[in-house]
Amino acid sequence: MTDLAPVRRALLSVSDKTGLADLGRALAGRGIELLSTGGTAKALREAGLTVRDVSEVTQFPEMMDGRVKTLHPMVHGGLLALRDKDDHIAAMEKHGIGPIDLLVVNLYPFEETVAKGADYDTCIENIDIGGPAMIRAAAKNRAFVNVVVDVEDYESLLAELETHHGQTTYAFRQKLAQVAYARTGAYDAAVSTWMAGALGETAPRRRAVAGHLAQTLRYGENPHQAAAFYTDGSARPGVATARQVQGKELSYNNINDTDAAFELVSEFDPADGPACAIIKHANPCGVARGATLKEAYKAAFDCDRTSAFGGIIALNQPLDGVTAEEISQIFTEVVIAPGADEVAMSIFANKKNLRLLVTDGLADPAEAALMLKQVSGGYLVQDKDSGRVSQDDLKVVTKRAPSDQEMADMLFAWKVAKHVKSNAIVYVKDGATVGVGAGQMSRVDSCRIAARKAQDMAAELGLDTPLTQGSVVASDAFFPFADGLLTAAEAGATAVIQPGGSMRDEDVIRAADEAGLAMVLTGMRHFRH
Repeated sequence: MTDLAPVRRALLSVSDKTGLADLGRALAGRGIELLSTGGTAKALREAGLTVRDVSEVTQFPEMMDGRVKTLHPMVHGGLLALRDKDDHIAAMEKHGIGPIDLLVVNLYPFEETVAKGADYDTCIENIDIGGPAMIRAAAKNRAFVNVVVDVEDYESLLAELETHHGQTTYAFRQKLAQVAYARTGAYDAAVSTWMAGALGETAPRRRAVAGHLAQTLRYGENPHQAAAFYTDGSARPGVATARQVQGKELSYNNINDTDAAFELVSEFDPADGPACAIIKHANPCGVARGATLKEAYKAAFDCDRTSAFGGIIALNQPLDGVTAEEISQIFTEVVIAPGADEVAMSIFANKKNLRLLVTDGLADPAEAALMLKQVSGGYLVQDKDSGRVSQDDLKVVTKRAPSDQEMADMLFAWKVAKHVKSNAIVYVKDGATVGVGAGQMSRVDSCRIAARKAQDMAAELGLDTPLTQGSVVASDAFFPFADGLLTAAEAGATAVIQPGGSMRDEDVIRAADEAGLAMVLTGMRHFRH
């Protein structure tokens, strides 16, 4: 094997015709013979290029609605033959097989077909067979053959040919082969995942996952950790699909926190009014509704002004100028919203390091999806927590029923608690969080921390009473003992929303009655680890 290998003959067969004509012209300009199939050959001819049909090479027509066209020794022999082995060369000469030095293939748009909601049979017909077979053959023979599967690699291919006078280096071919195998692996992963869903398999024997590199990151959670950001191809609005309007590159922690913020704020339908969530280290430090977006932001900010510094802000409505002006008063890492008006963007333009992301929509909290978490030796897979409750789902278990305001605040608190690390305690008053306790080993400690932060914030705001006075409290899981509930009552909470299901539910209910609290059970918990 030599390092440099010439490209004299190329086979092009692509679904995505982007850049095809320019690529064909550049290859033909180097005297490279072009082979092609079906629609690709037609597009190349329409661009004025001379193309030889694969069916002419194989002496076999395309058949079975195009299912069979490249699965032939004349094609695969040309891709797989080792140019430095005498018996391979002899076999090629005996059977009239010409070498294929470059394969350009992108696959049938299976993922796009599924995303459009196509029926079962249409999805099946968009499973490519010949394409992956050729790609894998060419990648295996990377010693001599170049394989290009992404439009974005056309430019680098042409640059390589220019640099080496119509040849490519082994290192270049090796890199193309790695990308090619990753592509066929991702394609098979998409097919197997879709098929498992079609069969109703929630835990198939083998599960494959794949991603496409979106960004190489400076580092991970800490500077000594290498990191990168991959997208899964889904169209869910959020950090992966957002357009970054301004600001420096997102970091690993920025991406993680921005995702947490946007998923939380998406719980609040913009038709019900503006909402804002402020996130720090993947936990909300303030969430609120308001008559205006500015009011929602200010109420969220007033829950914990200290933690909000350097945080991530998510909005459920397009950012406007007056809200942008208010946000710009403190240091903020990222703002993500469904949109932003010109005034808002001009205000943020003065904050060069502030990242502004627009999503053109909110995520659907009820949309089904899978979540993966790596552990040593494997990974855990579960459904995304799309659980929600309405007022009709709640069971009043205390002597006193909640008031309408308490009920509204409890439902608000419950939505927030879903997005707080367990053990989670959330105090809410008048549609705004006033205390958040997150990630503690005991629930009573979460109650105490949230109440203490509310006391500190009240002092900062110059108030005589704690923010939690007259609030409601949500617990992401049941109270195992009455101590957590009584701590909330001591902080001034008047109503409680929790899943129930403890062996000591009766003790907790009795304690709530004795304290004059109203309490409702959801029958659903929201652990978040």
